[in-house]
Amino acid sequence: MFLYNITLQRATGISHAIHGNFSGTKMQEIVVSRGKILELLRPDANTGKVHTLLTMEVFGIVRSLMAFRLTGGTKDYIVVGSDSGRIVILEYHSSKNMFEKIHQETFGKSGCRRIVPGQFLAVDPKGRAVMIGAIEKQKLVYILNRDAAARLTISSPLEAHKANTLVYHVVGVDVGFENPMFACLEMDYEEADNDPTGEAAANTQQTLTFYELDLGLNHVVRKYSEALEEHGNFLITVPGGADGPSGVLICSENYITYKNFGDQPDIRCPIPRRRNDLDDPERGMIFVCSATHKTKSMFFFLAQTEQGDIFKVTLETDEEMVTEIRMKYFDTIPVATAMCVLKTVSFYFLFLFIYLYQIAHLGDDDEEPEFSSAMPLEEGDTFFFQPRPLKNLVLVDESENLSPIMSCQIADLANEDTPQLYVACGRGPKSTLRVLRHGLEVSEMAVSELPGNPNAVWTVRRHVEDEFDAYIIVSFVNATLVLSIGETVEEVTDSGFLGTTPTLSCSLLGEDALVQVYPDGIRHIRADKRVNEWKTPGKKTIVRCAVNQRQVVIALTGGELVYFEMDPSGQLNEYTERKEMSADVVCMSLANVPPGEQRTRFLAVGLVDNTVRIISLDPLDCLQPLSMQALPAQPESLCIVEMGGVEKQDELGEKGTIGFLYLNIGLQNGVLLRTVLDPVTGDLSDTRTRYLGSRPVKLFRVRMQGQEAVLAMSSRSWLSYCYQSRFHLTPLSYETLEYASGFASEQCPEGIVAISTNTLRILALEKLGAVFNQVAFPLQCTPRKFVIHPETNNLIVIETDHNAYTEATKAQRKQQMAEEMVEAAGEDERELAAEMAAAFLNENLPEAIFGAPKAGAGQWASLVRLINPIQGTTLDLRRLIPLCRFASTGDDWFVLVGVARDMILNPRSVAGGFIYTYRLSSAGDKLEFMHKTPVEDVPLAIAPFQGRVLVGVGKLLRIYDLGKKKLLRKCENKHIPNLVTSIHTIGQRVVVTDVQESLFWVRYRRNENQLIVFADDTHPRWVTTACLLDYDTMASADKFGNISIVRLPPNTSDDVDEDPTGNKALWDRGLLNGASQKAEVIMNYHIGETVLSLQKTTLIPGGSESLVYTTLSGGIGILVPFTSHEDHDFFQHLEMHMRSEFPPLCGRDHLSFRSYYFPVKNVIDGDLCEQFNSMDPHKQKSVAEELDRTPPEVSKKLEDIRTRYAF
Repeated sequence: MFLYNITLQRATGISHAIHGNFSGTKMQEIVVSRGKILELLRPDANTGKVHTLLTMEVFGIVRSLMAFRLTGGTKDYIVVGSDSGRIVILEYHSSKNMFEKIHQETFGKSGCRRIVPGQFLAVDPKGRAVMIGAIEKQKLVYILNRDAAARLTISSPLEAHKANTLVYHVVGVDVGFENPMFACLEMDYEEADNDPTGEAAANTQQTLTFYELDLGLNHVVRKYSEALEEHGNFLITVPGGADGPSGVLICSENYITYKNFGDQPDIRCPIPRRRNDLDDPERGMIFVCSATHKTKSMFFFLAQTEQGDIFKVTLETDEEMVTEIRMKYFDTIPVATAMCVLKTVSFYFLFLFIYLYQIAHLGDDDEEPEFSSAMPLEEGDTFFFQPRPLKNLVLVDESENLSPIMSCQIADLANEDTPQLYVACGRGPKSTLRVLRHGLEVSEMAVSELPGNPNAVWTVRRHVEDEFDAYIIVSFVNATLVLSIGETVEEVTDSGFLGTTPTLSCSLLGEDALVQVYPDGIRHIRADKRVNEWKTPGKKTIVRCAVNQRQVVIALTGGELVYFEMDPSGQLNEYTERKEMSADVVCMSLANVPPGEQRTRFLAVGLVDNTVRIISLDPLDCLQPLSMQALPAQPESLCIVEMGGVEKQDELGEKGTIGFLYLNIGLQNGVLLRTVLDPVTGDLSDTRTRYLGSRPVKLFRVRMQGQEAVLAMSSRSWLSYCYQSRFHLTPLSYETLEYASGFASEQCPEGIVAISTNTLRILALEKLGAVFNQVAFPLQCTPRKFVIHPETNNLIVIETDHNAYTEATKAQRKQQMAEEMVEAAGEDERELAAEMAAAFLNENLPEAIFGAPKAGAGQWASLVRLINPIQGTTLDLRRLIPLCRFASTGDDWFVLVGVARDMILNPRSVAGGFIYTYRLSSAGDKLEFMHKTPVEDVPLAIAPFQGRVLVGVGKLLRIYDLGKKKLLRKCENKHIPNLVTSIHTIGQRVVVTDVQESLFWVRYRRNENQLIVFADDTHPRWVTTACLLDYDTMASADKFGNISIVRLPPNTSDDVDEDPTGNKALWDRGLLNGASQKAEVIMNYHIGETVLSLQKTTLIPGGSESLVYTTLSGGIGILVPFTSHEDHDFFQHLEMHMRSEFPPLCGRDHLSFRSYYFPVKNVIDGDLCEQFNSMDPHKQKSVAEELDRTPPEVSKKLEDIRTRYAF
């Protein structure tokens, strides 16, 4: 078995974010890393939306990112620290839209190791040096400069090692143009290591150490080191040189401290706490991330606490000395992993994890109290503030984030042919249950009813220079309606269009004239409303037409073609000859006139005899046929577009895109063909086919992101567009449409106007490149698992949070605090205190934004929820799961939920567990509690088995049956080593996964009532989830990000006897105390993200089966089997060439990344193969020649294997 890995949805969890001018223009961009992916985003200053410009898999773990700019430069470079043992410097090329590796310096072994640098990066603010550090011991400094040709150069590394030292954080200190300095939070553990009593360990202090790079002597010295009182968690650089006082801010538990060299005294300020907070008051408070913003005249910091409160921190200086730190409560937003403050034209944007906020006020003149380090406070006291909804920030954009996916099931519960993915994701109060469907999300801008059922719609501009459309033309069976677009859309009669006839097509002609083609002729409307008419000869009528900016082609009844072209004076001139076609014309298409040319050279005509012909419109051989293609069915519509272009500038400096011409052919049987049209000879080559739906396919040209795209309409609408140098063909998640046209207005610069029955709709597509659109239903706590009830399709979800309050305990705690407030007040303040207490009890801040209060270790909140996944309505909630039928009770369904009591996670201890049994009502919408069964340990896995139930209680595997008062224990097996994490049953066999010892195959022998382990695996695997593939084969995933498939050898017998007496011969005993039979490994593959669900399923109707996995960081991917040897052979060679020709960006070896824990076996990495499309054309050619193919054939193979199994 050979498999091919395809990623459907890349990971969404962000680990680092930096901002800068990476493209070298004035635009600010953001680079984020999502585990093993680098992504470049650009916020649009006008709309506030964030666009993705480029996404690259780096096949390595990005551990640190820094933006860095040489002194006096205008372009930022990206420095990446990864697990490759190399420092890599990347530059973004906007012309090619790709990252280019400028430097790659090797300094150590690969992998995330304690003493190999890569975890910490710090850059000198003036862009002269960069320090890369390990968690322990090693730190290297590279000097960066430019050579005579202004290229970036990098020096050999200078060492700043110190043994037995742990590093917590590193920053570059802003010292102006003096020798570069780096500040480190370190801890020396040498004494603690050598002292057996443990006293030294208790007294170890963190130190703040400054390292200076002496540019003259070219080496690094430890300049200065001092011990810190509190334990710091990160440093913030304070602007220096001409901009500020220099130095660093140390963020530590409960305090923020300013330190600098010289006679500067330390200034410290406590971190303010929320007033009347439900959290444990003894728990410390830390800052988790910060952003610095500086202008010519001032600077400030925004720092966020672990509860999500942002404070604006400013420093007061007096002649270069800092005198006080001032803090002011700014706003509360969800806790971020990284914050960047961006300057665009007139706004400050705060980019945050997945949210983009606009800073509306800088919070200088509001009533919020300001706290200062100069205010007198007793040691251990702090300031208090009142959290409130957003005031200074405005949420502008928020991108869909799936991370973390806790559990996923794929099923077609909504009866839509295509299965949906039901995903339980999120954490704490921000948890959601999401339904993912394949398709682009459509936002509806406007819907208006029309007087009848129209059959077509177009938009036209008044002048070629206009940015927006002026008219919408709607054609009915016997009339044409003209609507003008302004503040509102209203009917106009003076447009010059003929309203008493249906319209076949209309367009802007030349600079400012309009043309309307109707069955009896052509109407040419000049800008001054003069009208020229051309009437059809005799009894003939116009059946089909094609129009662009300068040309009109019409087909009369009987297959006669008439060609018109516009002359320089703006007149339409008929070409002298007419062309008789051999059959009736059913559809035709012209491409847009390329910039700087008089005409487009090709006309595509589809005929009744199932052919498409390309006809030349060049004056030299006008109306001569150039090429033809036979089709499997009759064509319905044609569309020639130019796609996949790269921006080029011609000699005059005119910007244009040079792409490829594609002819799209929609057939009457619902198939879309896309072929490449040769721009010189007109030959058709490289056809791709895709089945779209049951109705004939109509095609419309629209604009998306400044490029041409094709909207194809069958029983669903699809959009074919080019995004990040890859073609996408994605359905729209919207009802069936009948006709459409591109639409541009101020509110909606790239929209679509479409008709559906008797309504006119204006739509916009914003999230291009997205694979799924999602509907989210909020949950209260972190979802752990869910099951689907097969009869009513409802979901039963269990949700649990550690360190959290249930609703009841939270109300109780609030009541207790309110009473304390009243008691603490003196006699005269009683009434005021009572009012405050009442206000406190009434206020309810949404936990999804303000965070849930931490209750302390050992406190759990959990519930069981029954939910309808289509409407998202919660049918039943049970506070505090799999589904099974018992043989003894007929047809009732029961839900069993495993519950732990007093569970402490670390060190692990538990007071016992329970199994709660609920009966599901016959309608499937109510849970009725029956009884609970006490067990010794945590029941982590439950599975129905032959009318009874298998339960994994700690490391015991048991069979229970239903009793009146509790579940009755029937049988048990004690041979699982650590902890049963999941149970899968097939026939008489049971496959059990252990938390760290992989899989065990168990046979239930009914006659002896025994569970016997008859086979196991040879490798330890820390299994998180597993999935049955067939009677002998299991797929499993582990917590380190590997997926493996193991299979029992064909001669395995599950009819084995246990040997409790131990008097069997030694050689029969089994291997290494395990079972006597071992499973074989079929495949191993490292995904690079922890996989939490696996399922074997088909994703598209009529597709083949694939293994779908979802990961903790929000990624969704599939592993698909190869069906033929030559396919496998082709992809194996392609992968081999890609590894050598296009090595991963961050310097990690692809083969060793995919073999992180186990050598990769029998899996080909589709993510690497698909990077073929983003290589340089000459590299593509050389790789394709090695494979005896052409580049289009290679990309067709890549596209085919993708569409055969998924999207």
